[in-house]
Amino acid sequence: MPANNSGRPSADPGAGRTRRVEISPELAIGDGAPLALIAGPCVIESETHALRMARALSKIARERGIPYVFKSSFDKANRSSMESFRGPGLREGLRILKAVKSEVGVPVLADIHEPGQAEEAAGVLDVIQIPAFLCRQTDLLVAAGRTGQPVNIKKGQFLSPWEMRHAIDKVRSAGNEKVMVTERGTTFGYQNLVVDFRSLAVMRGFGYPVIMDATHSVQHPGGLGDRSGGDAEFIPVLARAASAVGIDALFCEVHDDPKAAKSDGPNSLPLDALDRLLRQVAAIDVIVRNG
Repeated sequence: MPANNSGRPSADPGAGRTRRVEISPELAIGDGAPLALIAGPCVIESETHALRMARALSKIARERGIPYVFKSSFDKANRSSMESFRGPGLREGLRILKAVKSEVGVPVLADIHEPGQAEEAAGVLDVIQIPAFLCRQTDLLVAAGRTGQPVNIKKGQFLSPWEMRHAIDKVRSAGNEKVMVTERGTTFGYQNLVVDFRSLAVMRGFGYPVIMDATHSVQHPGGLGDRSGGDAEFIPVLARAASAVGIDALFCEVHDDPKAAKSDGPNSLPLDALDRLLRQVAAIDVIVRNG
């Protein structure tokens, strides 16, 4: 890969379309496909809650004409405290996500944490996600790639956008070109994150779909001592800005009662704020795409 004037390996930040990743027969991300929404509660709290959220989110997205993927984790393996709620676990979590797929009729995404989870998860998930903290774990990335399912890699808080090329290549080494990359903020001192919007342009230059996680980007990791805090009021600001740069999908953790959320409530978008945000982001996206 050629180097730019700073000596960093460079992608082409002026690159336009990205590779098209087919998520389902009805939904694709990248290569000029419509802006997609990936949204849901941080963790699966119960089957009832997951189904309720999936139905509500699907309805809002459908009314806005935005393709939708439900996201929620079966295990939050990197919680701040041993006492924190982690989720129902692999087997029960996949059962619930399968119910969401069949009853709500939407694709589903969740993250895996160990190579041994990849094959079983691929039997249910339409998108396998690699958590930001694990984006350099070679065995995990290769195992996800070997499933043949689309793989979304979260950019590590500690990683430059240029280095994400290596994470992409690890998935591709398994013969899987269905890769997407997600910006979710960069560590800025202790318990704070900032977004360098250049990263969206740099990662787009790799030729794979680029996603903006506007909710984890306002997180304060470990900011509340035994759990993370966040500045949810800035979610719309970052989402609008990312849309102006150019993204293929918007990722948001959404909850119907963030104060009662079992994980990441302080950086979750309230459900009743989603429709307005989608209106704004979609309007900006139209301008960027037609420019």
